[in-house]
Formats: sequence, C-alpha cells, structure tokens
Amino acid sequence: MTRKHLFAAIALGLGAAGAVQAQDYDDRWYVAPYAGYYNNDDDRLSDSGTVLLGIGIGRYIAPNTSIDVFIDRTQRGANEEGTILFGTDDAMDSTLIGVALRHYFGSGDWQPYVMGGVGLSNHRNGVEDGWDPAVQVGGGLQYAFNADTKFRAELFGRHDMDGDSVPGSDNFTDFGINLGVTMALGAAPEAPAPAAPPPAPTPAPAPAEPPPPAEPENVVIDLRGVEFEFDRPRPGQETSVDTAGLLPGSIEILDQAVDVLTRYPNISVEVAGHTDSTGSDAYNQTLSERRARVVYDYLVGKGIAASRLVGPNGYGEARPIDTNDTKEGRQRNRRTELGVQK
Repeated sequence: MTRKHLFAAIALGLGAAGAVQAQDYDDRWYVAPYAGYYNNDDDRLSDSGTVLLGIGIGRYIAPNTSIDVFIDRTQRGANEEGTILFGTDDAMDSTLIGVALRHYFGSGDWQPYVMGGVGLSNHRNGVEDGWDPAVQVGGGLQYAFNADTKFRAELFGRHDMDGDSVPGSDNFTDFGINLGVTMALGAAPEAPAPAAPPPAPTPAPAPAEPPPPAEPENVVIDLRGVEFEFDRPRPGQETSVDTAGLLPGSIEILDQAVDVLTRYPNISVEVAGHTDSTGSDAYNQTLSERRARVVYDYLVGKGIAASRLVGPNGYGEARPIDTNDTKEGRQRNRRTELGVQK
C-alpha cells in the first residue's frame, strides 16, 4: 500500500461518513487525542517498551459504528546490539498515518468495541528512511461521561511490513495499550419535541335525547405516564390486587382514558405495549404484552366494552419513537398507548 493509496482510502472513508444522513444517533465530528504504552517487537533491536502519542478525528457513520483518521508516533532507543548496528542510541522513530473503524456493542454508557485499521508507517534510523504499509486490530471499552465527551481504553496489535529498517527482518508485530478521549465538535442535536397533550373533550349540549357525540378528529390518548410495579419494584412497596401492579399516579392517568372512552362510545382503540431495546427480544416481547394486558384489564374492569378494544398487543422493542442510545430516548420508548381505530 503506497501513500497515494492510503490517502485515497481515507478520502473514501470520510466521503462515506459524510454521505450518511443523521438518523437516531449523534453524527457530529469529534477529535480523539490518546497516549499509551508501545511494546516493541524484539527484532527491532530497540527498547522493549516506549511511549506512543497520537490524535485522531472521526464521527459515527451508524448508531454503533465510528470511523477515525489518525496519526501517532513513537521514538525508540536502541538496545546494545542495535547501537552497534546503527551506530547510534536512537533505534528508530516511527510515525503511522491511518484510518480505523470501531464497532460498539450495547447502548448504555459503557460500551465494549472491536477495532480494525490500515495505514502507512514512516521509519527513520541510521539505516532506512521510508514508508511501509501496516495493519492493526484490537478492542477496548468506551465510557460516555456525557453527550460530548467519551473515554476510551484500547488494546491493539500492529503488524508493520517494514523490510528495510533492520537487516534480516522483513516485518514486525508490536502490541500496545492506549488511553484517550473523544470530544465532540459543535452543538448537540436538538431533542425531539415532546408529544402534544391530548385535547380536552368538549361535552355536547344536552338535548332531550342527545345522540352519541361524533368521534373527535386526531384523538390521542397518551399513557406514557403509566408505570408498573413489575418494571421496577421498590423496596417495601405495598401493592393491592385492585391495582394489578400499577404504580402510584398511574390510576389517575388510566381514569382519564376511561373518561374519554366513556364520552365517545363510538371509538375503538388498540391497547399496545412497547419497550426499549434493553434486554433480549423475547424478554421485551413478553414485557410489552404484560404492560398491554394490565391496561386492557383495567379498562374492561371500569366498564369499557371489550368489543371496543383491539388487543392487548405487545410489540416489544420493534416500534421505537426515539433513540435507544440515550436514557431519555429509552424512557420515551417504554410506554403503553391507546391507538384510535378508524
């Protein structure tokens, strides 16, 4: 791989990153300085360990994938054999320019990841001054302090295809550990606007024999404040079979839904439960069905005819209304809904 080919690969990578439109993840550019310990191949005839310093710039190109262009440098001192061969105590200075992809697992503040990259390494010593291709693989752990700053701890192996620096050696394999941060550039994306509250129903005038009021347009019955004991039980909390596992405050919200359905008897609704992406698909499917069943049973118990209720249906994590990459987004996705059927 020549320098021209490497720079073309970097340009293609950044072009692909720029072509991806922002979805439900933070796609701002970030800078990523790092420092670490570099364990040198014995064949380099140098010190066994040196300091590595570097910096990168990158962005997310998918919710769990980022691309970085980076440059780093290490300066090695020669061991006794290397000093005789090179005629100096400085065994070699190496500078690597490359591009790396990282794929992260999970959606919490702590995310393990794997990394792979390619680059060109420049070597300078008393024998050789030139460029050679290099590849690296590794993995690490990332922690999000906040939306703008994240910490990285990374282990890596780097294969340097240098066949000229040390006579008798045609490549080197080094290992290292890096500690660094990523700092986002620019303002964070704006959070989606909260859902509008349901309109207050206006009772029709009371004639002698009033007909059933017509179905109001765009009726939205928002049950995202309804919470369940089996979602997050609290120590010492007393429960009642009459509440079916509903937490305090949820009854009031459901009673408002009962009032709306009573005022408009020609409305049929689907009772649906949803979750965030935390946990397995099977667990989230069962959890969403339990949430929908509690709401369904409560409405029927309050006199709403079962023939007016579709479900109860659980959709698990399949229908998010916000990103699952933030605490706020996951909270919005944990919900029950009454969807008007027309």
